[in-house]
Amino acid sequence: MVDLGNGRVAHASVSLRILPKTRRIRAVLRWGDGRKSPERYLGEVEHDTRAANLAEGWRLAWAKGLLKEETLPEDSAASTPAVRASMKGNRGKDTKPEKALRSLLFKEGLRYRVNAPPIQGLRRTADVLFPKARVAVFVDGCFWHVCPEHHRPATKNTDFWTEKFADNRRRDAETNRILEEAGWTVIRAWEHEAPEDVARRVISAVRGVTGEA
Repeated sequence: MVDLGNGRVAHASVSLRILPKTRRIRAVLRWGDGRKSPERYLGEVEHDTRAANLAEGWRLAWAKGLLKEETLPEDSAASTPAVRASMKGNRGKDTKPEKALRSLLFKEGLRYRVNAPPIQGLRRTADVLFPKARVAVFVDGCFWHVCPEHHRPATKNTDFWTEKFADNRRRDAETNRILEEAGWTVIRAWEHEAPEDVARRVISAVRGVTGEA
């Protein structure tokens, strides 16, 4: 959170910008105050992964005294404000990666259903669904679905989170099995994957079945 004064606060985010000539990466803190979106330069970051550079950006923001810790509601399942922010940021549907993927598929002339159940009566929905080709696409969030690259084990409330994440992984595996046994092609992508790469996989699967050019 950023303190706006007079008891007002705003949610903040860290953005990464690559300088075109030097390829250096700069971290910037951004927030909204209802009328505009101010930002503050934090510093250069040079880690090997985007996740590490974002983490370094947050560290710089705290070191500069730009942030204010959010107070957790009494009924929150999160152990810290940072965990709660991560949970809130991982939306269940219509995420930015999903929208980017759908836009690319639409430009390729493919038509699909969104957030729809592949099988009637099955309480599972695919993020992008091609009923005719029987292709179900899931764009999994790194936090909830335990991404091997970005997920970090919980250090507090470990029993709760261990069980929660294990249930999510079992549910994903069960969904894959049910759909594949019913003759569906299941494509799963992580939210951090490049939308263009995911789109190529989807297009190949759909057109390989329908024979579209």
